[in-house]
Amino acid sequence: MYDTILSPLNYGGLTLKNRIIFAPTSMGLPRGQWLERLKAIAAGGCAMIVIGDIPVGKHGFGASLYSRKGLEFYQELARVVHGEGCLLCAQLHQSDSDLKAMLKYVPSVLTKRISMEQLRPLLNEQVGPYITSLPEKKVREIIHSFGQAAVRAREAGFDMVQVHGDRMCGSFSSSLYNNRRDEYGGSPENRARFAVEAIQAVREQLPDLPIDYKLAVRQEAPHYGNAGVLEEELKVFVPLLEQAGATSFHVTLANHGSLTDTIPPANHPEFGAEGCFLKFCDQVRQLTELPICGVGGLTDPDFVETQLASGRIDCVAMSRQLIADPDWPRKVAAGEPERIHRCVRCNQRCLGGMMSHQGVHCIYEKGETK
Repeated sequence: MYDTILSPLNYGGLTLKNRIIFAPTSMGLPRGQWLERLKAIAAGGCAMIVIGDIPVGKHGFGASLYSRKGLEFYQELARVVHGEGCLLCAQLHQSDSDLKAMLKYVPSVLTKRISMEQLRPLLNEQVGPYITSLPEKKVREIIHSFGQAAVRAREAGFDMVQVHGDRMCGSFSSSLYNNRRDEYGGSPENRARFAVEAIQAVREQLPDLPIDYKLAVRQEAPHYGNAGVLEEELKVFVPLLEQAGATSFHVTLANHGSLTDTIPPANHPEFGAEGCFLKFCDQVRQLTELPICGVGGLTDPDFVETQLASGRIDCVAMSRQLIADPDWPRKVAAGEPERIHRCVRCNQRCLGGMMSHQGVHCIYEKGETK
């Protein structure tokens, strides 16, 4: 009944046992709790887990690939996830936040005059000036660090890396943020250069490593997303990213707007439907034969099977659904889809937990819905 979901896939040189991936997610949990959550998701039967927002530099938020404790944590994570028959992918990123600009908001945040929701657009306003004025020498150092981080990720036990096409890659790609006048700004080809060279830096260090690229797409009419690639620019970006060494694409909406756009609730005016971002996959599909991973409010096994069987996408990434029910793949494999705790996309304790610094959770954890 769900033959395509359960079938293996060559995902850019890496064999997935089925078509279900846990999407990169900032959990905001203590490491022990985070490890237990990921172990449960791996045991639930998905093919691969993507660990989100791993800094490519030696300094940054989150567990570092360069510190002893950070590397040991990732090695333990790899052992746990691999022990459940699941693969592991490191999402490599460089923040595009201007730390100096952030400092002026710290007193207001600490005194709660500015909420975290109010802080986000204030920080986004600083992205354009920061990206535009970043010295070229520093740009090249950051690009080089993608290759170094990939080497550390492989040492830690990761099977694949994903270059994060939002964050700094996405901001360099964006005509809204990137107003540089050197070879990294101006034309779409130049704005693609940072991402292209980041992929090349990984490929030079690890010629055989599968490299996924999170392709963030900006939509106009109506406008959603500020970083990333305009839909009409995909025809420039996709071939360049493929030539650089990307082996697959994870396609989604660009960030740097409201979090409820990239993590849309069921009542979102534009992205409320199941598979809300798959329309961007349709455009990418016309430009490449590489595997494409779709994402966006995916919960229904019948819907997912139809999208996969038609060839519209090659695999699916889920975050909220696998947090709501890690056993989604196993229940599908057992022919018991009616037993799945379906994510209702309420965003109460997942996105809500993240924004309130309580970590990502789900209403099902305390039996708040049935």
